[in-house]
Amino acid sequence: MTATQLFDLTGPLALLGWLALALSPLAPRTTQGIAVAVPLILCVLYSGLILANWSSTEGGFSSLADVQLLFASEPIALAGWVHYLAFDLFVGAWAVRTARAEGIAHWMVLPCLILTFLFGPAGLLAFAILRFTLTRKVLP
Repeated sequence: MTATQLFDLTGPLALLGWLALALSPLAPRTTQGIAVAVPLILCVLYSGLILANWSSTEGGFSSLADVQLLFASEPIALAGWVHYLAFDLFVGAWAVRTARAEGIAHWMVLPCLILTFLFGPAGLLAFAILRFTLTRKVLP
């Protein structure tokens, strides 16, 4: 399967996880299971891409130029994208579980999920602010 074909599969898979999070009050166990399984599937894909392509890729993490060179590789760029999808969805699932456990209304978490879906760390920040405002708890 080509990198483009894998890319085309990852978006709908991640959207399934995000949809499960958005609908989690309707069936908490089922939707939380989906929202945990999808990032794990993405992690398997990420690990396979890294294992198969890392040694033959130029670049690295020591400078911005090296990072740009690293992501010039199509399989490594795909791995970077899958990394974003997996971690952002994992953060979203954590936020939903945490909010449920701490009695934070789901409707209040939805904007944080949207931000996490679109802009990862900004969504985590929004949830941290929401959580602190309502419970005085900070991130673990």
